[in-house]
Amino acid sequence: MSSHSSSFAARLAAWRPTQRGLAMIAAAVLVGLVLFLIVWSGQRSNAPAPVRATADRPDFAPLPAPMAGNADGASGMEEPDEEALAERPRLEEAPRREAPPAPAPVAPAPTAPPAMADSASPSPISRPPPRYPSRALRMRETGTVRVLVAVGADGVPTDVSVESSSQSRDLDRAALEAVRKWRFRPAQRGGQPVAGSVVVPIEFRL
Repeated sequence: MSSHSSSFAARLAAWRPTQRGLAMIAAAVLVGLVLFLIVWSGQRSNAPAPVRATADRPDFAPLPAPMAGNADGASGMEEPDEEALAERPRLEEAPRREAPPAPAPVAPAPTAPPAMADSASPSPISRPPPRYPSRALRMRETGTVRVLVAVGADGVPTDVSVESSSQSRDLDRAALEAVRKWRFRPAQRGGQPVAGSVVVPIEFRL
C-alpha cells in the first residue's frame, strides 16, 4: 500500500505543466466564455419584451386610427351647406293674441212711430153682426145688402144708406141698423184723420 502511494505521488510530482500549456488552457476557457455570452445575448434580443401597463400606456387595445382627411372635409364627410341651413324653414312659435274684449251692449236708439199712410176711405175696426129679421127668417129670405157709410174724423158713422138692395125690406133695414153700430178707422190725409165714406156688404144666409 505504501509503495503504491509513493509511486502516485512521484508521478504527480513529475507532471508539471509548462507555462505554454497553461496559456493555451486559459485561452480556450476565455474563447468558450465569449461564445456563450454571444449566444445568450442573441436569444434575449429576439424574445419580445413584456409590456407593463402604466399611466402613459394603459393595458387595453388601442383605438383605431381616425380616417384620413381630405381637402373638402376632415373625415371624408361633406360639410353642411350654410346657405341650405339658412333657407331651411324654422318652426317659430306664433305670438299669442289676446281675445278682444266683448263689446258692451248698446241700447237701441228710440225710433219714432211710423206715420200712418194716407187712406182715401175709412176701414171698419169693430163690426157687430146684424140681427136676422124673424119674418125674413120665416119666409127664408136671403141676400146681400151693400151699405154706403159716411164716417166722421172720429170714426163714427154719420150717415148710412142702401146702395144696393137685397130685394127684402126687412134685410135692408137690419143691415142699416147694424152698420150704425160699427166703428171705423177714419180716412187719412197728410197724416191727419178726415171724414170719408165707404161701401160695406152685409150678407144674410140661412
